[in-house]
Amino acid sequence: DIRELIRTLKSDYITQGTQVAQFENDLKSYFKSKYATAVSSGTAALHLAGLALGWKKNDIVITSTLSFLATANCIIMSGATPSFVDIDNIYGNIDLNHLEFKIQKYKRSNRRIKSVIGVDYAGCPINWQDLRYLSKKYQFSLINDNCHAIGSKYRGEQHYAAKYADVVTQSYHAVKNITMGEGGSIITNNRKIDSKVKLLRSHGIIRDKKVLNKKGPWFYDMKNIGFNYRVTDFQCSLGISQLKKLNLFIKKRQSLAKIYYEQLKDDDRFNLPNILPNSEHSFHLFPLRINFKKLSISKIKFFKEMENRKIKLQVHYRPIHLQPFYKNLLKTKKGDFPVAEKFYNEEISLPLYFKLNKKDILYICKNIIDIINKK
Repeated sequence: DIRELIRTLKSDYITQGTQVAQFENDLKSYFKSKYATAVSSGTAALHLAGLALGWKKNDIVITSTLSFLATANCIIMSGATPSFVDIDNIYGNIDLNHLEFKIQKYKRSNRRIKSVIGVDYAGCPINWQDLRYLSKKYQFSLINDNCHAIGSKYRGEQHYAAKYADVVTQSYHAVKNITMGEGGSIITNNRKIDSKVKLLRSHGIIRDKKVLNKKGPWFYDMKNIGFNYRVTDFQCSLGISQLKKLNLFIKKRQSLAKIYYEQLKDDDRFNLPNILPNSEHSFHLFPLRINFKKLSISKIKFFKEMENRKIKLQVHYRPIHLQPFYKNLLKTKKGDFPVAEKFYNEEISLPLYFKLNKKDILYICKNIIDIINKK
């Protein structure tokens, strides 16, 4: 990784050079898509995806309430209206029965769903075949927020995302399965979507060779307002190097997750992550659920006790409908999506990263059990 970065920094380009195009080609090859566009972040990818799909005022875009804020924020940024759906209690993904119920409810009031954003929570794929069926039945476009699931498999395919969704967005933030520090991409099989994304990525500027020959090499047009969502050449050189190791990274994550399962599976106080049949979980996260209401320790106290033992945890995520901005905008409230709220109250994300080893995990599990056993 370092060698590739240095090589690019010593080259003639540090921004839009050969490495950006190479990384995009590598993404297309790995995920078996026709098009890929590298951008500055996963959030930028989501924003551009919404703009490319033509979201506008009065459009309704549905997503899970259990996701990072960017999943919903991109809907607002694109001018559309977000609508949330509860999760299933097994995988933490959007509940497809609740989704169809909500779609039918909107249909009865003559309001049509423009798009649905499916989030492969923690690295566990949604049942994309069923979600694709709903998209055809009710005629909405489909985005796979694939930021957690880079390297996951669905129905035996690692390239499932672009097969089932109209647009796929990825993030290469430092904690993701591969990283460029920051960065993201939009993957699609739709030429028009790709063309619009590439245009909007760089201020909406068009440089036509025929026009340049006639009006001068400095000349450019802007017909649609765009953004500076470009990514650098040296970031993409890191992305190229990281992508080559993705399979290794996933195998390591899966092997670490296996140790967690072995240590915690026989304790009925724990609810461990489930894996969709005929799929492979990439374990971006290992979300352990503990019913703190039945224990003599609160979640906050549990966190503090673990931190005192040099173990740092995280929670993914506070349901978006409980955030003040969305409570004010959509008039959502506590109790609207009880499964996601219960999941949030119980969930802790255990440490999971490449340098972790079995000794570390045994120490983590020993302390989890020790703390909750204390009266």
